[in-house]
Amino acid sequence: MMLSTNRIYIRKLELSDAEALYELRTRNLKYFQPFEPIRPDAYYTLEGQKEKIEKNLRKWENDSGYSFGIFLASTDQLIGQVNLSHIVRGAWQNASIGYFMDHSMQRKGYTTEAVTLALDFAFNQAGLHRVEAAIMPRNTASIRVVEKVGFLYVGLSKYYLQINGVWEDHHIYAITQETWQEKSLNN
Repeated sequence: MMLSTNRIYIRKLELSDAEALYELRTRNLKYFQPFEPIRPDAYYTLEGQKEKIEKNLRKWENDSGYSFGIFLASTDQLIGQVNLSHIVRGAWQNASIGYFMDHSMQRKGYTTEAVTLALDFAFNQAGLHRVEAAIMPRNTASIRVVEKVGFLYVGLSKYYLQINGVWEDHHIYAITQETWQEKSLNN
């Protein structure tokens, strides 16, 4: 499965992507660290990235998460990742969205395009009703991404996630299928 714009495409990460993902993660380790949980050193190895991809493939199989690589259409270079995770079915039909982009590829609109594609998948293929994003208040670039694609601010969740060893507050944003459809009709 591949979803695309003129500049990028997203697709399920496969084991054959492990080396590219390893290089992406290690190249950006210091840049990403202020925005991520502290992970064991083994995570930042080729084997660690293979294990992460295998875990994400199992989530695809049991409908509990969808992890996409973000690739440049012109070169097929892996430049980031967007994930729909913590899927809850039943009456809620909800997922969390998270993403990261190679530092050298930021501020070019690629993340906004990838999140748009992931939301299209969430609402039109995965049958979700709501997608939520939790963003640290200082991560203004990420806030701009979700606002551009139509997420609405829900509120502040104090001490929401442990990031880089500190319990961090997060702004909560959400978008529903109805809001997504309205936005799509107006574009």
